[in-house]
Amino acid sequence: MKYYSVLILLLLVVLHITGCSSEENPKKLRSADNVKINSITSKDREKLKKQVHRETLTECKFKSVPEGRIMKRKLVCSQKVIVGNSKGMRADNFNTETYDNIEENNLKFVKDEPLSTFSIDVDTASYSNIRRMLNRGELPPKGAVRIEEMVNYFNYNYPKVINENQPFATNVTIGSCPWNDKSKLVRIAIKGKEIPAESRPKANLVFLLDVSGSMRSPNKLPLLRNALKMLVNNLNDQDRVAIVVYAGASGLVLESTACNEKTKIMDALNRLSAGGSTNGAAGITQAYKVAVANFIEGGINRVILCTDGDFNVGTTNQSDLINLIQKSAKSDVFLTVLGFGMGNYKDSTLEKLADKGNGNYGYIDDEKEARKLLVKQIGGTLNTIAKDVKIQVEFNPSQVQAYRLIGYENRKLNNEDFANDEKDAGEIGAGHTITAFYEVFDNKTKLNAPETPQTKYSKNVASDIAQNEILEVKIRYKEPNGTKSKLLKFPLTGKIYDAITSIDNDFKFANAVIIFGMLLRHSKNIGSVNYNTVLKLAQNSVDDCKNKNYERSEFINLVKKAQRLTALK
Repeated sequence: MKYYSVLILLLLVVLHITGCSSEENPKKLRSADNVKINSITSKDREKLKKQVHRETLTECKFKSVPEGRIMKRKLVCSQKVIVGNSKGMRADNFNTETYDNIEENNLKFVKDEPLSTFSIDVDTASYSNIRRMLNRGELPPKGAVRIEEMVNYFNYNYPKVINENQPFATNVTIGSCPWNDKSKLVRIAIKGKEIPAESRPKANLVFLLDVSGSMRSPNKLPLLRNALKMLVNNLNDQDRVAIVVYAGASGLVLESTACNEKTKIMDALNRLSAGGSTNGAAGITQAYKVAVANFIEGGINRVILCTDGDFNVGTTNQSDLINLIQKSAKSDVFLTVLGFGMGNYKDSTLEKLADKGNGNYGYIDDEKEARKLLVKQIGGTLNTIAKDVKIQVEFNPSQVQAYRLIGYENRKLNNEDFANDEKDAGEIGAGHTITAFYEVFDNKTKLNAPETPQTKYSKNVASDIAQNEILEVKIRYKEPNGTKSKLLKFPLTGKIYDAITSIDNDFKFANAVIIFGMLLRHSKNIGSVNYNTVLKLAQNSVDDCKNKNYERSEFINLVKKAQRLTALK
């Protein structure tokens, strides 16, 4: 009896220790605490650095474990295992991927709603995630198809910035609509200012890495490690990198280190292995604290979160995680979210974290995508040139009867949010191209417009603008460290019903991508077009290009795969 009592007592002690290891320490989980960087003195920052040093894993060492144990090597810090290998169910044995439902934008009538407002979006995760599914012989779920991210995945030859006082150039054009001969397409094209590598500001980067058990697959932690090595190899000596990891708990694997010590950074990445549960909130808090402690005035200050998004310990509620990111974003530290893997991938959570964290969101399905985001487009990925960028389009009721915004369903804003500088919106990186399309109908087209009751005090909201203007695009943006927005206006002149005789290759290719997304989503607006229409538009735009574009050619192959998979259903 005494023997059993001792066993029970030991079991209770073990359970207590295990439970404690996954609890959030309220003191340790204080983040940047919404403190604005410009309110922190250099003395305060030194104190924060010392606090980070004390509270995190500066004394961590990889210790050998005798053969025959589950873990051969483990990272031991304050008696807590942060990194290691553990047994458990493989993520690809079942599918728990989550995507938000997307309700396609409906037609709006100008007499009722002459204004359309939305936040720009430079995320590209949807396209590379769809590519992963199609390459595996699967059609994507509707919620995975965000048309604006598909269009913005590709680079376009838009006019470059001429006015050096503006961070981007804007061009508004109109062309024919391939799926409806009664409508036209208005394209809003934005090109971010390109910044030469030698002129890029110094970077203070914190890699926030998910090393939980769900990251063991080859397309997760091993791919993540290789991707970050590519990035480190392309950083300058004056840039700095810190590495925070999280599993059941969080810790600092590498203190902020200058990139002239690349070997030290690479060694830290090489030592990472996966194991344990996923306490993402603790990692987020710790990463922002490290970023604030090493903040570079006038530089690039960014947390790069790499994960499959499967948070299952600590703060796991999506809204609580978003609130945490929103508070942390007030520290003037930007966010990049890079998604990895399949089976348990949480796209819904990661897309929102990037949206609310002054960030961008990409999905890395292979090393080519890693090279695209972290080498070829390193300036746009890291260097924000404008933040809280909002677009408001005002349609002229004398020319436009109705319109429909294509994509951007989860980026729409209330019209009053446009001039509200407290309202968060999207960011533009150096060299980024951003595209938005509206389908518009002129007043000669017969549409089933709803009857609007006439009241004594009713009036049209649209301003009294010139009769030869179709619409006016207004853009508000802030400087990366600014608090007051600036306003730009771009009217589109002409007659909506005039025949369009010349459309550039970028316009045609973007149309092909839109139709592809509409087909994958089974859009009610698709009309009679099909995959052959997509292939014809895309092929023509590729053939007409002087330099063959690999990404566009790959797109054509993906369309053919989707066509075959759809035929098999």
